[in-house]
Amino acid sequence: MSATPPVIEITGLHKSFGALEVLRGVDLTARAGDVVSLIGSSGSGKSTLLRCANLLEDSQQGEVIFEGEPVQWKGTGNARRPANAEQVRRIRTNLSMVFQQFNLWSHLTILQNVMEAPVTVLGQDRAEVEDRARAYLDKVGIAEKADAWPAQLSGGQQQRAAIARALCMEPRALLFDEPTSALDPELEQEVVRVIRALAEEGRTMILVTHDMRMARDLSSHTIFLHLGKIEEQGPPSDLFGAPKSQRLQQFLSHSQAA
Repeated sequence: MSATPPVIEITGLHKSFGALEVLRGVDLTARAGDVVSLIGSSGSGKSTLLRCANLLEDSQQGEVIFEGEPVQWKGTGNARRPANAEQVRRIRTNLSMVFQQFNLWSHLTILQNVMEAPVTVLGQDRAEVEDRARAYLDKVGIAEKADAWPAQLSGGQQQRAAIARALCMEPRALLFDEPTSALDPELEQEVVRVIRALAEEGRTMILVTHDMRMARDLSSHTIFLHLGKIEEQGPPSDLFGAPKSQRLQQFLSHSQAA
């Protein structure tokens, strides 16, 4: 019996913005229950890799494979685009993204924000989605804010609402792009607690983060990107406890100093 394929697998990925080569042959694998952290300095390609994983960005070369199913492409190089719009929609709805800046709709209540995509994108029953949305708002600790507007919430509460919105899609994996970097330290911990609980539940997650403690404590696998390539990767105990590359040693010493 063959092993279950990874939820997301990326091989040999190249991505450029004009003349700037941001990813230079990157591989990534996240199996069910994995928490993969992407660390590295600004401009190393972390967020771009995450956006390529759920097809918010088009890559020029390499494969993106969702649960054993390769993304279909047409064209080559800078003209390469996904060939199947339905496949893209299906993959995106199964790889829910949580952004740095929350991206909540200001004209919708928190409950409406969480319900919007399952109802309008997936066409699910509104009453069933509302029950699920309220349950997820309770899970992230803001059930009492269901009828509030985003502007009435703190940054930490808004980010927890964004996590509930991602969960309400019932995705196969959650993708976090610097989920705590826009928050002050106290509000950051509210969000870290939610992400920690999701990791303990065994949810599949790919996490771009500047928070080295979170990467060390929550990851099953850590990838250190430098200038668009994987400089070092492995269990967090290895990367944080005994980094091999000089560049990673420098990065970690600067992170600890900060």
